[in-house]
Amino acid sequence: MNQTTKIINQAKKEGRTALLESEAKTICAEYGISVNKFDIATNKNEAVAQAEKIGYPIVLKIVSPDIIHKSDAGGVKVNLKNATDVEAAFKTIMDNAKKYKADAKIVGVIVQEMAPQGTEVIIGAIKDPQFGQTLMFGLGGIFVELLKDVNFRIAPITVQDAKEMITQLKAFPLLNGYRGAKPADIDALTKILCNVSKMILDNPEIKELDLNPVMSYPNGAKAVDARIILE
Repeated sequence: MNQTTKIINQAKKEGRTALLESEAKTICAEYGISVNKFDIATNKNEAVAQAEKIGYPIVLKIVSPDIIHKSDAGGVKVNLKNATDVEAAFKTIMDNAKKYKADAKIVGVIVQEMAPQGTEVIIGAIKDPQFGQTLMFGLGGIFVELLKDVNFRIAPITVQDAKEMITQLKAFPLLNGYRGAKPADIDALTKILCNVSKMILDNPEIKELDLNPVMSYPNGAKAVDARIILE
């Protein structure tokens, strides 16, 4: 049994529809989608040890099946540059989580590499009652809300479909080296779209998937945040 099936079965057994970010990222990695390095810490000493191993700067986020919107709960700390920062952030996140939801089940904190800034894109999937598994691609960050510039395709998609989803965006020039910026790696984004297509067809229990943001670089692309909801 592969990791993806184990994770989905375990969530079902626990009566959860929302996967933990660590679970979603493990599934992504199994499907060849590059994610930033991460580990789970249950105390501040573990958090520091993992941060030292991954390398600074570091991001810490709460891991709890009862806290879906981590930022709203004060459960995210970014750009931590040393052990002192990590220890303080760990304590603050734990305190904030308890204040936000006193009875929340807390697994720990995800310690993850702070990915360098790139061009942010969003890759998503939704199980539509009429069309089945559907993929979405658009610019991430403020652009997705501001421009509403996204493309959809029904899974499965071909490499050609994936490329069209990217190049037919109105804002494609921003990915293609606008005003002297280095162009994004379109092949890497194409590969992520095709791998997500495979993932959602292999696992029809996936109702929603959000990779937001995916940082796109001149060489490669990396999913910085991952969310998967099951039926």
